[in-house]
Amino acid sequence: MKNRIISACVFAGLLAGGLALADDDEAMIASAKSAGPASVTSKATIKTPDGKILQAGSNSYTCYPQQEIIGPMCNEAVWDALIGAMLKKESFEHNKFSVSYMLAGEGTALGVSNSDPFASDPAASDDWVKEGPHLMIVVPDSAMLEGLSTNPADPVYVMWKDTPYAHIMVKIAAD
Repeated sequence: MKNRIISACVFAGLLAGGLALADDDEAMIASAKSAGPASVTSKATIKTPDGKILQAGSNSYTCYPQQEIIGPMCNEAVWDALIGAMLKKESFEHNKFSVSYMLAGEGTALGVSNSDPFASDPAASDDWVKEGPHLMIVVPDSAMLEGLSTNPADPVYVMWKDTPYAHIMVKIAAD
């Protein structure tokens, strides 16, 4: 079982994988809301990975509950597009600054390679990370990433540098 999970693409569960939570809408909503601040989640659309709307929203965020291979997250549309492109191994271009909240951390997820968005085996990677509470930020121009660390030991670093899915990771201290 563990080998099947490890061999799966780490983010596949975000849009298509099974939920780690029971088939309980209220539990999924609570999980999704744990990803962001109340000012975001109170008006966010909350969806299951397969697209079922659990709560209609009125802001620019969509939140997803904890799953087997990724923790709860709240994404702006740019982030959903980035993840969709990554899942299809397609190019991704954008011209906006965008934030994804993962304030509950990665939960029981396996984590990811810091350099390879398609890596699926922690044992085959020397840069596997699993973060606690954090923000993920995409910027409109990859040149804006120059000079930032790629070391996951740092509080702010670039993940997946030199790929179309490069973004800034910002660790948030737990309360």
